[in-house]
Amino acid sequence: MSYPEARYLGENGENSGVFRPASAPPDLIMRPDGTGTNVHHLATGASTHGHFGLYRWEMGPRPSGPSPHFHRTMTESFYVLSGTIRLYNGERWVEGTPGDFLYVPEGGVHAFRNESGEPASMLLLFTPGAPREAYFEELAEIAASDRELSPEEWTEVFSRHDQYMV
Repeated sequence: MSYPEARYLGENGENSGVFRPASAPPDLIMRPDGTGTNVHHLATGASTHGHFGLYRWEMGPRPSGPSPHFHRTMTESFYVLSGTIRLYNGERWVEGTPGDFLYVPEGGVHAFRNESGEPASMLLLFTPGAPREAYFEELAEIAASDRELSPEEWTEVFSRHDQYMV
């Protein structure tokens, strides 16, 4: 394995780093009653020129998380920061605790859930940087409106966001 082709060709570097303090409020609140998930858009695909998307996912005590699924266009990685998060690698569920990591390549079946009854948090990394925040915002809107989607409507939402349920 070697380094990729150079993408920056300047001579002296540039001042282009972006700092986000840990105290920044969440960009998206999935359930405003404090029992749902808060999402921090640490680095979106737009802000990284499509290279990656990084999100801090703070799950409340209420059981939550997607069913097993896969993506055709991107990888997904999970790094547990706090609490216990069940991680599915396509073969089995494991109890992920702080410091545990799961990488899933394109096409890899995976899922995650917080079923501990306690808050838990993790980092989600997508490569390349797909516009996942639009998907998260749509899920939040559906939940906030108490809208009931038909299986066909869910399939349409998922397919627009490269999410294929198994």
